[in-house]
Amino acid sequence: MLGILSAGIAPGLALLSYFYLKDEYDSEPISFVLRTFMYGALLVFPIMFIQHVLETEHLLSSHLVNAFLSTGLLEEFFKWFILFYVVYQHVEFDEPFDGIVYGVAVSLGFATVENIFYLIANGIQHAMARALLPVSSHALFGVIMGFYIGKAKFTEGNKAKWVTLSLFLPVVLHGSYDFILLSLEHWLFIIFPFMIFLWWLGLRKVKKAKILSANHMKKQYAIQETLHS
Repeated sequence: MLGILSAGIAPGLALLSYFYLKDEYDSEPISFVLRTFMYGALLVFPIMFIQHVLETEHLLSSHLVNAFLSTGLLEEFFKWFILFYVVYQHVEFDEPFDGIVYGVAVSLGFATVENIFYLIANGIQHAMARALLPVSSHALFGVIMGFYIGKAKFTEGNKAKWVTLSLFLPVVLHGSYDFILLSLEHWLFIIFPFMIFLWWLGLRKVKKAKILSANHMKKQYAIQETLHS
């Protein structure tokens, strides 16, 4: 059991550390990052219950509905809800890149508990594949969600557009990921190019968020200089 717990937790913490260390300005308090991670972990239980009800009541009529409704929309909406209604207004969320840190934290909290349950049910031999596919994909959905949440908070103008994208894009990407796994016979030949694309997109958002944070910090510094002059 200790081996399964270690294998289940390690990928999530490794990815969280990776994206946390990408924050070059005023690193977030580890206590609040871990609290956000725990919020994501707790989401597993209501989501599993709703998914069980949908399956029991035979409301999932096709792979498409299962992938985009039961998994993509349901899981990403709950993560987005925590990010937007709990983290967004928090005083520690004070620069654009923070959206990525907290988006990854809530996503990996969910992915880690889900991963532990899967390994308990199916065996530790699946640990490597789980780390490369579901856990990594959740982290990248969190990057994309967090990027747009950060942009919404710190960009002047039409914030609704960025808030909408922060939910819409992860739902589409997550639904596409699950649809590949559920419906395609030779899914292995498609999922790896999809994951390469997802990593490219996620790291591109990381780079853009760093630029947004750098510009934000320059503005804050200029404001402080003006106030003190």
